[in-house]
Amino acid sequence: MASFFAIAGMNVSCERDSDLSWEEERESELKSVAEVYVDKTVVPTYGALAEEAMELAELCLEIEASVRKNESSDVAVNGTLCPETQQLMAKACQKWYAARKYWELSEAWLFGAADDYSIDPHIDSWPLDAAELEQLLNDPVRMGKMDASYAADFLGYGLLGFHAVEYMIFDLNADRTTPQGSPRSASYKRIEETVYLTAVAEDLRNQCVRLYAAWAGIDGISAPMRTLLEDAEMSVFNYGASMRNAGKGGSKYTNYLQVAQEILTGAAAIADEVANQKIGRPNTGTSGEDLSYIESPYAKNSKQDFYDNIVSIKNAYEGYFDGKHQGKSIGDYLKEKNDRAMNDADKAVRHAIAATLAAIEAAPAPFVNYAGSNNPLWAKATQECNRLAAALEEVQTVLE
Repeated sequence: MASFFAIAGMNVSCERDSDLSWEEERESELKSVAEVYVDKTVVPTYGALAEEAMELAELCLEIEASVRKNESSDVAVNGTLCPETQQLMAKACQKWYAARKYWELSEAWLFGAADDYSIDPHIDSWPLDAAELEQLLNDPVRMGKMDASYAADFLGYGLLGFHAVEYMIFDLNADRTTPQGSPRSASYKRIEETVYLTAVAEDLRNQCVRLYAAWAGIDGISAPMRTLLEDAEMSVFNYGASMRNAGKGGSKYTNYLQVAQEILTGAAAIADEVANQKIGRPNTGTSGEDLSYIESPYAKNSKQDFYDNIVSIKNAYEGYFDGKHQGKSIGDYLKEKNDRAMNDADKAVRHAIAATLAAIEAAPAPFVNYAGSNNPLWAKATQECNRLAAALEEVQTVLE
């Protein structure tokens, strides 16, 4: 009897499902997509970013303490940092790369908190404004107030974020032939440089923690992270809950189709930016502004930045995190449908992702050496990025 009723129940369920309109079926499936996207891709990416940024800030604070302790060697017009400080500098550079990776892996979703709180320009504007930095460091009044809060409130984007930290911990005159940046070994000219370094690193940390909290929810982050946000007086809207609960009160989305369209729009936007801004401007530009528009030049991380941006698209579209498939994605939804247009659109995106990653991998590095070169391999990468953006835009059409 138990088996009979179970089967009967299944039949009832099937009949009920068959009564759904195709729009209702789409909503049900895209709801699952949204849940996987938020909980298995976005939240863990921002969580890893926040953890790495916290450790980077701690290392920068230790650098300041070491420089103060060893001021006789570490603060000089010409000189070399002591071994203790150099060891910390090397660790900070490696941690910068680690944090930077997770930031780039998040750029397919620069909507939500990254946009609404202006966190994207706050932590990832380039190039660094070296002239303004020199004025700042020579201003005792401003430097006397310098901490994370002052940096967040009073410094321009050209003096903040990843590239501010990068400028202070990497060798600015590294050999052009080296594949990666080198940790700074030269002494600082003034102690204020390390005060600035600590301030911008802690501000970067706060912004990354805010991103994590905005998608995981305040209750989803650690107690130390909550304390950081409270001390910085940073509130958050729960973007993760908003996306998971489309169509309900408090959500920014009227339905799950709108969620899927935003995911695709975010992915297409970063493909376009990599193509025409990050690669295109420096590779083909002739003006000084274009030639200096190079992301992560001192860490020599530009090529990795571009590659990770495309991986972020793969993660968003195919449902991945750290190389592992996490569950149903937009791509899976299209692939499983008995619809030629959807199937073809999905194949086009997957092919374009693979082709773009291959083109970036094949291009020469470090990218900073190729400014103004019109390098054909970097032009090929630009072309593939643009094809990827177009393929993602086509998916938006077939979803409707």
